[in-house]
Amino acid sequence: MIRFTRVRKEYPRTGTALNDVTFSIAKGEFVFLTGPSGAGKSSILKLIYMDELPTHGEVWVSGTRSTGVKRKEISLLRRKLGVVFQDFRLLEDRSIEANVAFALDVIGTPADKIRTKVSRLLTQVGLASKATNLPRELSGGEQQRVAIARALANDPFVLVADEPTGNLDDRATRGVFQLLREINTAGTAVIMATHNLDLVKRHDFRVLEVNRGQIVFDSADEKGRVPEITP
Repeated sequence: MIRFTRVRKEYPRTGTALNDVTFSIAKGEFVFLTGPSGAGKSSILKLIYMDELPTHGEVWVSGTRSTGVKRKEISLLRRKLGVVFQDFRLLEDRSIEANVAFALDVIGTPADKIRTKVSRLLTQVGLASKATNLPRELSGGEQQRVAIARALANDPFVLVADEPTGNLDDRATRGVFQLLREINTAGTAVIMATHNLDLVKRHDFRVLEVNRGQIVFDSADEKGRVPEITP
């Protein structure tokens, strides 16, 4: 489903972010992506949804190859992915249901089907009763649930989550993580970047640890060992 082959990523101003990164993720997996700040986690996620392309090596995502990829192919790939960020990125002047409806409209969902799907998605994330609220009227955990609902609008085969609980308290973190587990159980692969070592330790999901631009630990190769994560 996702494969990195000897990937190197360099940025003009900051230099090498990833160096010789090779791994694969299978359909339906739940993967924690861990490591210290600046280790390369966000670069890996951006390469998955091809917001960035590798300097060397190749990224392959559900049949789309980074080598020679065209803008149209990237656009089509993103229609099969869901992406969630730490800072929610909601439209502050629109209601919760309007935020989700906008995502559906962008991908070309027929107008007569949008209302029904918005209702289903908000029910899925436990926010049907707050459909008409504005984002500022919701807690941080609730706003992240809206962001997840929006990311699920296109029925993605993989959900990429970049520190989705980074701005949340412990209770909200548990709620959002439980939702991600339910989404994974339903068949969607989840790749979750996180600094939360306690969360990683409490759950028996695959762990990829990144440090200084390289994969330094993969629990698929050393099952049972939990990596030390530098703050």
